[in-house]
Amino acid sequence: MSTVMLTSEYASLLAMEFGWNPVVNDEAAFDIYPPLPHPQSSTLPIRPPVVTIMGHVDHGKTTLLDTLRSASVAKGEAGGITQHIGAFSVPVPASGSGSEARTITFLDTPGHAAFSAMRARGASVTDIVVLVVAADDGIMPQTREVIDLINKEKVAVVVAINKIDKPGADTSKVENALLAAGMQLETFGGEIPSVNVSGLTGQGLDQLVETISALAEMQDLRAEREGPIHGYVIESKVQKGLGPVATVLVLRGCLKPSDQIIAGLTSGKVRLLHDSNGKPVKAAYPGMAITVSGWKELPNAGDEVLKGSESEIKKALANRARKADLEASLGGLEILNERRRQDRDQKEKEVAAAKAGEELEEVEKEDGPKELRLLIKADVSGSAEAVAGALQGIGNDIARTKIIATGVGDVTESDVMRAKSAEAVIVAFSVGVPRPVQSAAASQHVPWITSTIIYRLMDDVKAKVIELLPPIVERRVTGEANVLQLFDIHIKSRQTMKVAGCRVTNGVVEKNKMAQVIRSGETIYEGRVETLKHLKRDVTEVSKGTEFGMAFGTFSDLREGDTIQMFQRIEKPGVL
Repeated sequence: MSTVMLTSEYASLLAMEFGWNPVVNDEAAFDIYPPLPHPQSSTLPIRPPVVTIMGHVDHGKTTLLDTLRSASVAKGEAGGITQHIGAFSVPVPASGSGSEARTITFLDTPGHAAFSAMRARGASVTDIVVLVVAADDGIMPQTREVIDLINKEKVAVVVAINKIDKPGADTSKVENALLAAGMQLETFGGEIPSVNVSGLTGQGLDQLVETISALAEMQDLRAEREGPIHGYVIESKVQKGLGPVATVLVLRGCLKPSDQIIAGLTSGKVRLLHDSNGKPVKAAYPGMAITVSGWKELPNAGDEVLKGSESEIKKALANRARKADLEASLGGLEILNERRRQDRDQKEKEVAAAKAGEELEEVEKEDGPKELRLLIKADVSGSAEAVAGALQGIGNDIARTKIIATGVGDVTESDVMRAKSAEAVIVAFSVGVPRPVQSAAASQHVPWITSTIIYRLMDDVKAKVIELLPPIVERRVTGEANVLQLFDIHIKSRQTMKVAGCRVTNGVVEKNKMAQVIRSGETIYEGRVETLKHLKRDVTEVSKGTEFGMAFGTFSDLREGDTIQMFQRIEKPGVL
């Protein structure tokens, strides 16, 4: 008799089916949640808009942002690609006399397709998306991904046609391509504004900022500047002298030093707050991107940041940890139940076959796909998550990647030992591999790859996955000959040998190379050419137009009209 283990949800339903009422443990269900929406949001203060910059790699996002905030970020970026999400605020001059100066908060998301998950997270907290498209390049696959995301999230969008100062720039071509992709620009009577800009010279950036401000005013974005904080972790890392730090985007409320906060499965007491320029601040308000130190452990990118008392946070953390363990065990429970179902089905088949008097055939279990196990270390948690998301999709049903662990910080000797035990490759993204660790990896035969550019990591990992694939064997025909007649030749002790008289019609026929005999369109034999003669002389090869004699050795059933086709077997790496 087989048994099935029940999840708590199914167990509760089963109990209610028998008339029992499962008792809900309020203590075990306690958690900290965002504050309820304000009943009169129109009375709240205006908050800065949160703007997400998106677009294809090399379309100039970082240069554009660098010009906006007048900082040399682009010069420090490897390969011109932003490697992890950053958040910063840019002051906007007052539009007229008597109006207040405002700010815009930008989320700078990576431009590579591998970071689609991070882009989705950025859009979930954003008010306006700026889609950057290069005027000399146009719509690319990553651009289409952003367009799909914008349509799905129903978020306001501004198109920035960048690099208008470059030779070959064609803004009308880009506008038509965007229209074909479903982006109804104002140029064609739609509602989506577009601005021609140059991130390098700054041309058009004032108009871009004005357009963003106008969209923000239309949305009338407001939030409480007092009360419990509600925000999200944009990125996190370990910073020398400060320990675990996280960039937090505040959406509601006020965050101050000494506040007790929770994010995911970790918590902390706010120690220091720094703005996007690294200057200490005494409070963070809605729309601000702030660096928070004082965490006990690194929170994950995307974790919700909330405020609570020390006792509330302790209770909530215990319940969240219990829930995470339960979810992990439920995953194992499903696997266990599936195995039990398979065992039961197999036994039923065996019993049925035995009753019918049939002999059971032993069914070999198919080996699963080969796995390239990866241990990922990155500079910040957001990057680690994004790199894992990019690499875990590489492969097919024959060979694929498997992420065994992710972490933040330089590669350590314990990482090497863990990779050794799991037979994994260490992937180091924008972090160091100290010389002693390199020596340890070499002595333990643990491979590692490192880069500061995500698509190079993807290429390296893809190459290693391809090595796991069986090679593709191709045949290349190197020569052909026709059998004209058969004759016997004397070799020794009155022994004769049947030799085929042939003529080379194409290519070269070589001794000791592989050939196939084709008769009536079908291959009847494959083997090596053992005898090759020209005018009674042994030769190693004959070329097109030459008549010669040949024999295969053990195969002697050659006939007039057969085709002899020489070939080579060429092994090529597998293709994903």
